[in-house]
Amino acid sequence: MNYLSTPGGPVRSGVPEHGRVPKYYAVKAKLALVVDELGEGGLLPTERELAVRYEVSRETLRQALRELLLEGRVRRQGRGTVVAGPKLEQPLSLASYTEGVRRQGLRPGRGLISLDRFPCPDALAPEVGAEPGDPVWHMERVLLADDERVGLESTYVSEARVPRLNTDFDPDSSFYAYLHDRLGITFGDADERIETVLATPREALLVGTPPALPMLLLHRLSRDTSGRPLERVRTLYRGDRFSFTAHLGRQG
Repeated sequence: MNYLSTPGGPVRSGVPEHGRVPKYYAVKAKLALVVDELGEGGLLPTERELAVRYEVSRETLRQALRELLLEGRVRRQGRGTVVAGPKLEQPLSLASYTEGVRRQGLRPGRGLISLDRFPCPDALAPEVGAEPGDPVWHMERVLLADDERVGLESTYVSEARVPRLNTDFDPDSSFYAYLHDRLGITFGDADERIETVLATPREALLVGTPPALPMLLLHRLSRDTSGRPLERVRTLYRGDRFSFTAHLGRQG
């Protein structure tokens, strides 16, 4: 019995034991072969051509294409559909987004959306090492990889830790590098939580994705080497463009 079509692939290619396969899934499997043959950047035939080729309705064909789109196998380009490149691998570590993207030979970047200062709410205070009512920065930036919008990052940090964030920091650069090189602050450890969400209409517009596209949401609470709370970060990553990696070791 052929359980794996490819190493790491779904068992028996995702076919249920009773053998009945939804029509859209059969079309998706055929399209996946076309995607593999075309390679990155290859242009798929039109929806009409593909529907005729596989003798299915346009809606069935679109459902198959939607799944490949959500998986990051293809992407929209103008009025057509092209084969997407491999997903970006972001390590689950204290390394910054900049370092992770550079490791893959891409050019990282960020686009500043807003940098605001406001009185710290009670719930946020212990997470950034501030007292309720103390001034806190909120910096929101779009994440870029080779000028492609791939995520959205919100950073909260006490003004007492970074008093000149609005004048001394280049928002297109690494915040971690700024803290270390300019302020002598080194990250010690962090707690991180990951979940899947759908972007809000505003977030989808900023990242340039359909609102129905699943996103990977990371919450991070970071501390410096002395254990003092440093920042709270909320980062949305496009589910079709990112995967996360971690090295696991034996404890004890």
